[in-house]
Amino acid sequence: MTKKSFISIIPHEEKAENRGSVEFQVFCFTNKIRRLTSHLELHKKDYSSQRGLRKILGKRQRLLAYLSKKDGVRYKELIGQLNIRKLKIR
Repeated sequence: MTKKSFISIIPHEEKAENRGSVEFQVFCFTNKIRRLTSHLELHKKDYSSQRGLRKILGKRQRLLAYLSKKDGVRYKELIGQLNIRKLKIR
């Protein structure tokens, strides 16, 4: 299995300062989701990884919902940079 490197959209200087920001957390969750997705393509019956993936997806979804309510401009920039879909509003 080859490891894929994911490009950071946040400069290294800002990472140390803004680890608690919503953008940084969503960025980290997105990298984890991409890694787990590539892992699950090879190991289809790894149910514990599937459960972990669903939990991370839920966390990212809640953070994105929070960000869209608080600041729509930052939300649109973030989903544009990470190439993820918009939230489905219930």
